[in-house]
Amino acid sequence: MKVGSWILFILFTLLAGAFLELNRQTLLGWGLFLALAVCFVMLYGKVFARFPWYGKCGVWLGYLALIGIIIAVSWPPVKAVPAVSAKNPAVTDPVMTQYGAVSGVVNAEGTVEVFAGIPYAAPPVGDLRWKAPQDPEKWEGVRACDEFAPMSMQSVNLPAYNSLAQIIGYHDYKVSLSDNYREPVSEDSLYVNVWKPAGDVSGRPVIVYIHGGSLQTGQPWYNDYSGEGFARNGAVVVNMGYRLGVFGFLATEEMMEEGGTAGNFGLLDQIKALEWVRDNIAAFGGDPENVTIVGESAGAVCVDALCVSPLAKGLFKRAILESSTLAAENPPHSYRLFEEALASGKKLMERYGCSTLSELRALPAEKIVAEMNTQHHVTIDGYVLPDTPYALRSAGQHNEEALLHGFNGEEAGPFIMFSRANLKNYEQKVRAYFGDLADDVLALYPAATDEEADAAWQAIYGAVFFDYSHYCLTRLAAAEGEPVYEYRFTKENGRLSSWHSGEMIYVFGMIPEGSKLFTARDRELSAQMNAYWLNFAATGDPNGEGLPEFPAATAAADTVLEFGEETKVSADPGIALYGILDKMQKK
Repeated sequence: MKVGSWILFILFTLLAGAFLELNRQTLLGWGLFLALAVCFVMLYGKVFARFPWYGKCGVWLGYLALIGIIIAVSWPPVKAVPAVSAKNPAVTDPVMTQYGAVSGVVNAEGTVEVFAGIPYAAPPVGDLRWKAPQDPEKWEGVRACDEFAPMSMQSVNLPAYNSLAQIIGYHDYKVSLSDNYREPVSEDSLYVNVWKPAGDVSGRPVIVYIHGGSLQTGQPWYNDYSGEGFARNGAVVVNMGYRLGVFGFLATEEMMEEGGTAGNFGLLDQIKALEWVRDNIAAFGGDPENVTIVGESAGAVCVDALCVSPLAKGLFKRAILESSTLAAENPPHSYRLFEEALASGKKLMERYGCSTLSELRALPAEKIVAEMNTQHHVTIDGYVLPDTPYALRSAGQHNEEALLHGFNGEEAGPFIMFSRANLKNYEQKVRAYFGDLADDVLALYPAATDEEADAAWQAIYGAVFFDYSHYCLTRLAAAEGEPVYEYRFTKENGRLSSWHSGEMIYVFGMIPEGSKLFTARDRELSAQMNAYWLNFAATGDPNGEGLPEFPAATAAADTVLEFGEETKVSADPGIALYGILDKMQKK
């Protein structure tokens, strides 16, 4: 081949190979692709080089077409995610639940037993779509719980898109031939997963984690919040799938007439899972009287809703909320009043030409799943939530005995990635949001360069949509005399740093041993945060031997425990802006 032909061949082949890897194509695809590349090189000089120019063009087009066919026939299949990464893991002894016996698997180190995919409710399909969760059917024999159940129904991206996001956002992508599959997604997703210390244990504190994802996406098996880290240190950990988007948070008048509730089916799933924990967790070594619920982002929104829902009373003792609450008088996201929910539900039915709930239930899940963008809000329905969380907390109504919560230093990072500020648009952005209070904000956050404008807008955005709600929660809880501990995570690293969700890998103790993205200080901080969370789950006080003091917050809510290069008490940098936001809440 001539130099130009070699360049084209190498370019096309490298791009195709990169796609095969990023898109998790099967080994069949790799075999066919390598065979095609070898044949092309061998035949080009002997056969194709004799073709006229238009024949050569046809050869190149044929080469690309065959690559496309190889990609199509080797598309990664749908496959359940294994509960542990170890090959041929040891199987646990059976554990009896109220619906039947289950067995799990043991991690590679032999320290943690994992029971994945235990049904806690009947599949919410057919006539059960948009109904409160029902009991699952009982089963005979021992159910093997060695794989995670499908993620709840949601729109999914190409595997290549997710791989690129891992490279760009997390910087820790690993080339592997063991992940050449796609994770399943289904309406049939109401299952819990349990991590417990290996062996015969009892009376351990229980941590129930609710995953985030804007109430639109997410799955229980993501490694950053694997329960393995807490279980290694003595806790029993549970998480669950719950209905998302249109399947979990749609509200219509007919739903209310039929079942007395609408708009919060995802929350009802979480309550059902907590009831399963109450009734079954002792069999796994957990103490049903010592349950702490934990959530991050939209999961923290759900935790806050459960903290004030009368339906969740008595199902847990403590709560941890990371990077979101509903405690502001007018929460900034993931929340709406019932009238808004009903109006949105009516428009949705009109879009699909449905006049009854039965007609809507008859639609394929794949047809309406994109409505997750319009239906992802906790709703004040008068049943799950009889009033706004702010009103209920102000009246002293809440289910938890103590709170630990906080936010990250750069919460805004992923949300304004494509709408950054500069000197040309910074003031416009501020005035568009703050109106006649904009001058006060601009005085707090002056900017003379593009860099200063961008940094100021990031700080403002993070405070408005995340930090301020934590300030409100601390004020409400501390004023009532409830023990409340607030933190701010600021640690930089080679991965997400202190962006939204950056703290989770620290909290759950899941920093990989060999990762060069983290330093010795990162590992020390992870051990501290994991211990604080575990101590709080065990006793309601995060403090313990060898840990820097984590003081309880006061009603002034002006200091936090900072998790950064040092673990120390520091001033909340947004306190002045919170005063302006207080004024906006009253308008």
